[in-house]
Amino acid sequence: MEPQGLRFSLSSFEYFLLKKAKYLLCAGDIPSGGKRTPKRYRYAVSHFNVEAEKATERKLPRRPVIYDTTLRDGEQMVGVRFTQAQKLDIARGLAKIGVHQIEAGFPAVSDEELRAIKAIVKEGLGPKILVLSRILKEDIDAAVDSGADMVMLFVATSDIHLKHKLHMTRGQVRQMLAEALEHARSRGIEFSFTPEDATRSDWGFMETLFRKAEEAGASRLGIADTTGSATPEATALVIRKLKRISKLPLSVHMHNDFGLALANALAGFREGATHINASVSGIGERAGNVPLEQLVGAVQVLYGIDMGIDMEGLTNLSHLVCRYAKVQMAPHAPIVGRNAFAHESGIHVAAVLKDPSTYEPIPPECVGNERRICFGKHSGRTAVRKKLEERGLVKDDAFVEKVLRKVKARGEENGGVSEAEFWEIVQGLG
Repeated sequence: MEPQGLRFSLSSFEYFLLKKAKYLLCAGDIPSGGKRTPKRYRYAVSHFNVEAEKATERKLPRRPVIYDTTLRDGEQMVGVRFTQAQKLDIARGLAKIGVHQIEAGFPAVSDEELRAIKAIVKEGLGPKILVLSRILKEDIDAAVDSGADMVMLFVATSDIHLKHKLHMTRGQVRQMLAEALEHARSRGIEFSFTPEDATRSDWGFMETLFRKAEEAGASRLGIADTTGSATPEATALVIRKLKRISKLPLSVHMHNDFGLALANALAGFREGATHINASVSGIGERAGNVPLEQLVGAVQVLYGIDMGIDMEGLTNLSHLVCRYAKVQMAPHAPIVGRNAFAHESGIHVAAVLKDPSTYEPIPPECVGNERRICFGKHSGRTAVRKKLEERGLVKDDAFVEKVLRKVKARGEENGGVSEAEFWEIVQGLG
């Protein structure tokens, strides 16, 4: 039975609202993007998600299109440079999990960048290949030369950027955009338009540019929160304004300077944005972008909307990108971090060993991660006894207590107790 008021596009999901237990249990298929047979997992997420949807009296939009920018904005992260072979690996990984569109790069940046994009296009991976372009004819020509499916045109529109970066007037930008739009149309390539720094730009000015782009044949319009300084409410407001003047698909490109990139992306989606930009592990300029794995988890699990993305591949893909980027993944990174499903606290471990959903809203396997029971100053008897039993050691309460005291003491000293250290303690006690 599907709860009324919340739209779940995956019909095979079975939702059970438990009146006594204060959470929503979801037994459903993990979307696989058509790559293989989906598996069924048990989720335990808040039942207030459903209640909140009922309260809004508004249906969620249809499933969003994810366009990944790991190879473009992700590579703009300070110190990151992907080789062509690495870019191909990442593109294959994105295609494998079912990402809909790949922003493969910025062709005008360099000849090497252009060659890498061409190589990705040549692979014929399946996802639509997008590239970025300023509103310059030479940039658009490079985009066409790359063989990409669509060019995403952008120009800065905030007064700050006009004055200090472009040194142009609004009138000059309008004229420049008109010429670029005409050139893109004449080259026969599909194009979109997004004002850079949209969330700090004058709406009236942006509206004239949006209208020009749509009249010229743009296939979609977008906004960019370039400095990550908009709130979710502000993002929703801008999307509502844009929806009033255009029926085209709308996109959101969010930065994470205040840690709100995901919240802003979801706010934009809820208001009608059809395309959401993200990057693996959120890598990108400054504080990064919307983390792909968090976006997918939120949409497919919390909102129950099947995007056809195979969640089981998220952890491996994140580790691949971090390795190539020479970036250490935060252990507490949601979904894919080493500690995302790790437990040390004795109270938590005792509960998790009985029913993982007590402290895990989703099973780690559904995102390709794994559960870890760790030892340290917060450990309890249940974890110690369980660990001993794994090796067939049945010990009395007194022995377990001795091991626990030693574990806690070493945890106080070192912050944690490794596997080897645990068994060293056990052997020392006979």
